[in-house]
Order: sequence, then C-alpha cells, then structure tokens
Amino acid sequence: MYCPRCGEQQSSGNLRFCSRCGLPLGLVSEVLSNGGTLPQLEELYSKKSSIFTRKNGVFFSIIWCIFFLLILTPFWKIMDIEDLAGMSAILGIFGGLLILIISLFFFDKAPNKKQDQAIIQNQNAIPQNLSGHQTKQTALPPQQTQPAQDFITPQAGMWKAPETGDLVSPGSVTDGTTKLLKKELQEED
Repeated sequence: MYCPRCGEQQSSGNLRFCSRCGLPLGLVSEVLSNGGTLPQLEELYSKKSSIFTRKNGVFFSIIWCIFFLLILTPFWKIMDIEDLAGMSAILGIFGGLLILIISLFFFDKAPNKKQDQAIIQNQNAIPQNLSGHQTKQTALPPQQTQPAQDFITPQAGMWKAPETGDLVSPGSVTDGTTKLLKKELQEED
C-alpha cells in the first residue's frame, strides 16, 4: 500500500501511520477495503432527520404562542366568548413555554450536514502542527552532515564541545572539601 499523501510505499498493510509523513493509515485501509467509501458515513447520511429537534421545537413553541395569543384570543373575544378567549390566552402562554422547555432540555440538536461534509473534506487538507500553523511536508528534511575534516576530538574529561562547557564532568567531592579546608586554614593564620 502507498501513502495517499506522500506516496511512500508502506512495508505492511497493517501500519497505523505512514513512516514518512505520519498520516493515519487505519482509515485509509478501511476506505480501500470498502471500495472507496466508509459504511459509517453512508449510515450517517442515510438516516432520515427527525422532526423532533431542538430547533424545530423552539420554532413550534413560537408559532404556538403566536397562534393562540394573536389569533385565537382576539377571535374568541370578537365572537363574544370571553371564557374561551381567556383559556386560549392561558393555553398560548403556558403551552408555548412548556413546549420551549421540553424542546430545549429533551430534544437533540439537528445534525449539521455542512459540518459533516467539512470534516470529510478536511481529512485531505494540509495537516497542522502543534502550534496550529499549516505545514506541507512532502519529504524528509535535507540530510545534515559534518565533514570529517571539521571533526575535533574531545579532550580528556570533556563530554561536550570545549567552548560550551555545559556537560563538563564535575570534580570529586573531596577536591571541593579540600579547597574549603585550605581556605579556612589560611583565614585562621
């Protein structure tokens, strides 16, 4: 199998990530085995959307209030049936609030098909590094070498380059103690 991003041939079909660019290959192998599609996405898109969503519930509660308060209540008042006018006003207010509360707390959000499609399209996009900047890595970085003529052998007791001295081996504990004792003796004299 070849990596779809960088074209590197993979040594095994069971690899989870590309050895060159790091692309997750588990999903790629699943897409290849299913003929270019993912059954989970087909199942997601084949589901019919429910009418019992949060957005539809809020919309229905507004329509309910408008219908009962602005249409039925004046209609019953014009017909001179004050009991029905009062009941339709109460039913409009409390029924609308009840539908609004039920829809906000118990109904799910409507699936966002644009967002699902954006996720699918972003799988092929340029990857981002940890700082959030997009990186386009098509190959390994160039090889960095040090010519043999420039190599300096480290001096005895030096672990790193002589100009830095970062990792110079520390002296023994007795050396430091001996220096302190000599200093105290000189101060006493």
